[in-house]
Amino acid sequence: MVLENSSSVKEFILLGLTQQPELQMPLFFLFLGIYIVSMVGNLGLTVLIVLNPHLHNPMYYFLFNLSFTDLCYSTVITPRMLVGFVKQNTISHAECMTQHFFFCFFVIDECYILTAVAYDRYAAICKPLLYQVTMSHQVCLLMTVGVYVMGFLEAIAHTGSMVSLTFCDGNIINHYACDILPLLKLSCTSTTINELVVFIVVGVNVIVPTLTIFISYTLILSNILSIHSAEGRSKAFSTCGSHVIAVSLFFGAAAFMYLKPSSASEDDDKVSTIFYTIVGPMLNPFIYSLRNKDVYLALRKTLMKRSFT
Repeated sequence: MVLENSSSVKEFILLGLTQQPELQMPLFFLFLGIYIVSMVGNLGLTVLIVLNPHLHNPMYYFLFNLSFTDLCYSTVITPRMLVGFVKQNTISHAECMTQHFFFCFFVIDECYILTAVAYDRYAAICKPLLYQVTMSHQVCLLMTVGVYVMGFLEAIAHTGSMVSLTFCDGNIINHYACDILPLLKLSCTSTTINELVVFIVVGVNVIVPTLTIFISYTLILSNILSIHSAEGRSKAFSTCGSHVIAVSLFFGAAAFMYLKPSSASEDDDKVSTIFYTIVGPMLNPFIYSLRNKDVYLALRKTLMKRSFT
């Protein structure tokens, strides 16, 4: 995918997370470790779901898509970030716009996959008798297609408006990735359209999923409190509690990044971006499998099968 415009700037320099030399190598190894854990965790969860038929249900179907998305957009961001710790991190205009497109695509996908997981839990806990109809194979497939189509269209909107800008002087991006706001600060042409796109797209992608998730878990909580079995309440609380942690981390960091005052520190921007682009993808496979007997059973079966072959 090659995206170009009439900009006189053909190459950008990514300043990275920090300019302090003494922190470069410790941070390199820290984020390399996080990236490896993220890859192993997300790839491992996708493989477990594929190999174990008892995980072929709507909840794990959406978790498969969540892990796949985390795997992809962590890879879009982290390797380029690691380069910045060991040498000057230059990126061509076309590469920058391509990274920007896939970053937007996978982040928007994540918003709606997390929403789909919350709705699935609502259907399973609050409407158990209708669950097979509500979350049928066709419904799950349509929801997933909708997620990826929405991500594609909104990423096109962001990237298309970004490509139309002219970068005639500055080419130093005070960030470790080609994110929206740092790029807008370098434009020597009007960014009004871009800012409007950011406001609308980010507003919709934070507010709509957050409200849907909040309503889903509020209804789930009221249903859990009516469960007479202590074991049933404990299982439901543990499943939904882990989901709320993941959702709060992702949407909290994204809202802080894009819906804050423009006078906020650029260093704060970079730190908040780390939480939903690097830390979140690492934690998600562990959060969603925390105290999950189905995942532990699948892991044990897979390991035993491998040991006997």
